[in-house]
Amino acid sequence: MQLLKLLRDNATRQVSNIRIENKDDAVDVYIYDVIDDYFGVSASDFNKELSALKGKQVNLRINSPGGDVFSGRAMATAISNHGNVTAYIDGLAASAATYVALAAKEVHIADGAMFMIHNAWSLAYGNKTDMRNTADLLEKIDGTIVNDYKKKTNLEESEIVAMMDAETWLTAQEALDKGFVDSVFNGTKAENKWDLSAYNNAPVIEDPKEPITNHLREACERKLRLLKSA
Repeated sequence: MQLLKLLRDNATRQVSNIRIENKDDAVDVYIYDVIDDYFGVSASDFNKELSALKGKQVNLRINSPGGDVFSGRAMATAISNHGNVTAYIDGLAASAATYVALAAKEVHIADGAMFMIHNAWSLAYGNKTDMRNTADLLEKIDGTIVNDYKKKTNLEESEIVAMMDAETWLTAQEALDKGFVDSVFNGTKAENKWDLSAYNNAPVIEDPKEPITNHLREACERKLRLLKSA
């Protein structure tokens, strides 16, 4: 299961719990981790913090590789109910983090940040009936996510479905052009600290100050072997 791989690949990270920063005219709330009740930012903690800010303007700062679909849904519902929330994608909004962002009244993305949509993942075991039931559930989940994207973008459903099928990574400008966000802002992009190899089409981001990671080295070696055999 890709979600378990995402968590495992990032298990050594320093977990970033919800951070709250009070300002004169608003409150900044940071989601800078995986969305998960056990291994990252939990929906229960987030919703509790948001409930305590009732009536206040909230700036939701996001740098997340995604996570649990139902935790994300619970957070999105709380954001919609709060109402006075503006989302800022500081580095990455992927998977579940995208519809958390889109629940805000406005969504802005940093120049250089990315936005990724894909189909829901799950882990299943059992007989053929169990597998079909899981597939049916995933299709229903994807349908709810498609509706979120349609409401924000006014794109045709067929285009959104195709983008999700392909696991589509959008630059800030592409996210703006497609209507997923309302503006691109200039500023220091949040650091990419994620191992995103659980995703099929994740861009390879190499920091020249850091040694080449094992999975990147292996990818380079595979390419070299292919060139030698050509």
